[in-house]
Amino acid sequence: MSVVGPLAGRTIVVTRPQAQAAPLVEAIAAAGGVPLVFPLLEISPAVDPQPLAEAAARFNDYAFAVFISPNAVDYALPTILARGAWPAALTPAAVGQGTVKALVAHGVGGCIAPTERFDSEALLALPELAAERVAGRRIAIFRGDGGRELLADTLRERGASVDCITCYRRSGPSHGLVPLLAAWRGGQLDALTVSSSEGLRYLVDLLDAEGLAFLQKTPLFVPHARIAENARALGLSNILLTDAADAGILAGLLAYNWPQ
Repeated sequence: MSVVGPLAGRTIVVTRPQAQAAPLVEAIAAAGGVPLVFPLLEISPAVDPQPLAEAAARFNDYAFAVFISPNAVDYALPTILARGAWPAALTPAAVGQGTVKALVAHGVGGCIAPTERFDSEALLALPELAAERVAGRRIAIFRGDGGRELLADTLRERGASVDCITCYRRSGPSHGLVPLLAAWRGGQLDALTVSSSEGLRYLVDLLDAEGLAFLQKTPLFVPHARIAENARALGLSNILLTDAADAGILAGLLAYNWPQ
């Protein structure tokens, strides 16, 4: 029986971390496509668990707890909630709607988060984080290792006391490039979806000249302008900027004018 759907016959690489790949994989398959899961980032607990333990111990001192990603929620909340219920006076904040959903899955509601653009700039634009609301208050930012300092720096400029807590770490793929290269060589790879500039850099660094030639020709669907900018800086040009999150990526895939 032949597969039907707007993505029928298209093999599309999903590069999200393994634990977050399922929704996009399922959506691509439902549209008739063939998802190829190839995580560009591997997520693991922070090397040093002490900062998270210390933040959990003083959790009631914070006015806001900001979670940068679903990974931050999944790696921080078990330690935090093991010490007691979420404090009633503590406002949770998230950069994206996926993180909001992760908080709800752990029983934490009332989260403030952007509703359109999903980045630090959009979070900082929320009235709840204006200078007059955060000055003199203590804020925890739960995040992975590295990353941008814009959020913490801006909140400090607004008068807040900010603690940045690394609760997970990211590393490049350890599973090898064989599935990706095999699909490319067989003419069975139609597009990549990439939701992390860091992951894309890992991929470019790992590919040899043959792989980079394949990547240059392959449509790259990205859900944020900053990822598109970084992709261009890496020498790529076949870049399709979509709306945010999995829904935006899927809409971009469905709207694309695929070659016959």
